[in-house]
Amino acid sequence: MTIRSAPEAGRGAAARPAFDPGAEAGRATDAILRDTLHGAHRGVVVDSPPGAGKSTLVVRAALELAAAGRPLMVVAQTNAQVDDLVVRLAEKEPGLPVGRLHSSDADPYDKALDALPNVRKSAKAGDLAGLDVVISTAAKWAHVKNVEPWRHAIVDEAYQMRSDALLAVAGLFERALFVGDPGQLDPFSIVGSEQWAGLSYDPSASAVSTLLAHNPELPQHRLPVSWRLPASAAPLVSAAFYPYTPFRSGTDHGDRRLAFAVPSDGSGPDRVVDEAAASGWGLLQLPARHTPRTDPEAVRAVAQVVRRLLDRGGAAVSERSPDPVPLTAGRIAVGTAHRDQAAAVRAALAELGVADVTVDTANRLQGREYDVTVVLHPLSGRPDATAFHLETGRLCVLASRHRHACIVVCREGVEALLDDHPSTEPVQLGVTVKFPDGWEANHAVLSHLAEHRVTWRP
Repeated sequence: MTIRSAPEAGRGAAARPAFDPGAEAGRATDAILRDTLHGAHRGVVVDSPPGAGKSTLVVRAALELAAAGRPLMVVAQTNAQVDDLVVRLAEKEPGLPVGRLHSSDADPYDKALDALPNVRKSAKAGDLAGLDVVISTAAKWAHVKNVEPWRHAIVDEAYQMRSDALLAVAGLFERALFVGDPGQLDPFSIVGSEQWAGLSYDPSASAVSTLLAHNPELPQHRLPVSWRLPASAAPLVSAAFYPYTPFRSGTDHGDRRLAFAVPSDGSGPDRVVDEAAASGWGLLQLPARHTPRTDPEAVRAVAQVVRRLLDRGGAAVSERSPDPVPLTAGRIAVGTAHRDQAAAVRAALAELGVADVTVDTANRLQGREYDVTVVLHPLSGRPDATAFHLETGRLCVLASRHRHACIVVCREGVEALLDDHPSTEPVQLGVTVKFPDGWEANHAVLSHLAEHRVTWRP
């Protein structure tokens, strides 16, 4: 390695302009909107890393299309996402007429929408005709028939939308902006899809992959900055899960701080909490052992870490607030791979008197953000490494929900498990190999976590 003298280092540093995250994000957004409003192609694809302002982009694009007099339909994947977008649009432009197309269920939308005078709600698309923006789920849009096509559509969370769902709504619009996170979990299907594997019209493939397979000339953009992940996390998450679409943190080291008023008691949970507060990452490593999926020791360790996070009076400082903000239960989340693990953690937390902490699977934590996350590693205590537990999107979601720190609880021996269990999945002709694969991503994350390891024998 060549070591430059101080003057040379200074000249090199002066020659390179400082990275301005706001300016970089602004340039990317301007290019996306330019292609969306004025481009010649029928589709525009945007890759967004975790916390890059995807929803902000969707809202801004919707407002600019509406201002240009172009009727717009917005497709989201869940009712919660739809309601969130409606609220965001109302906050940004209170006078904009927005339609919320909903199902005929008894409780089809968030009642907070009733307080928004500019939002019209209906189970029939015809009742919302003529409004500037109409928003609904892909499942609801699939039942809309005999309407005049919208000039534009925005498809939110497009990588989590199956291609058959896109086909069901494709006749409703002329042009579309597809926005999503390629590193998150793949679309969910309850039936086997092996018979379609490798075919360009595989209905279980994501909407974006199928779209690009048939339209490779479509403009593709990426958002270059994560405003959620701190400077301690963005390099690892970017390298491990987004090697072809790298991104940086919108903040620098020192912009965010997590501190505790109560000193450590010297226990494993306290030591890993201190490590995570100092470095942004913590690994609480339990002794190697093959365990049931709801490993009682690991579950109790997760609960104890959460209890100590609350008991020690944590406070967070960030670019959002120069004054310390208390680390409350609502700003902490626990992530697991399975629902029974989540249920076991909830029970363990209840025994310790902890309430209001979000405990859920990676699938349900997608798109959500917290100050601190505690993760039960998907491969902890397992005798084998299955495709489910190795899926890169699952680990990516679990490792990218936090603004300040992520603490992983895991039994020793996962690295050996990965090396001892090579892939046994059949090779499908014509199927694009997802990169990085589960082995590479897990090794990258564990290698980094090893630098922040606290070994503990409960």
